[in-house]
Amino acid sequence: MSATITTTKPTLVLIHGGWHIPSTYSKLTSALRSAGYEVHVPRLPSVNETRPPNADLATDTSLIRSYVESLVDAGRTVIALMHSYGGQVGTNALQDLGHTSRTKQGQSGGVAHLIYMCAFALPEGSCMIDKVKEFSYEYLTPLAFDFADDDSCVSRDPKTLLVGPGTDDAEAEAYVSSLVRWNGKTMCQAVA
Repeated sequence: MSATITTTKPTLVLIHGGWHIPSTYSKLTSALRSAGYEVHVPRLPSVNETRPPNADLATDTSLIRSYVESLVDAGRTVIALMHSYGGQVGTNALQDLGHTSRTKQGQSGGVAHLIYMCAFALPEGSCMIDKVKEFSYEYLTPLAFDFADDDSCVSRDPKTLLVGPGTDDAEAEAYVSSLVRWNGKTMCQAVA
């Protein structure tokens, strides 16, 4: 007698970074979908281009928490892919949604893995700018980021800072052109 094992791929939720929007990740999400994954990339409210910014870490946290809760409450196993600032959001939003703890409570679904991509797993009470200070790079912040009077910001040289060498010029330009203003205050808001 042979046993049949049925496996279902987990649902992937990509929590994007500052300046990024879901379409910024189209190459990655296309590859993941081609491999049979269901991929979600909800747009963070702090990257809504509103001037002055009207959303922050708390707003982003609330959106991601609600979004992922709806998936896990439907019994889905979720892997969170968190890029850059998305690590701060995911760390804040996904507490107590772990697959193991939900199973112990008799609930199906849950977050099985947190994958930090160019992101930090920040402890409670800390924020992104704390990491910059920890490495003594605070003096580079005004050189790397252009902050407007309303605290929205963009990267001063996104091709160099975010893309790097070895990327086809057309692909790099498409990536850079997808970036938008973001609420820079979120870098200083602590994980709860």
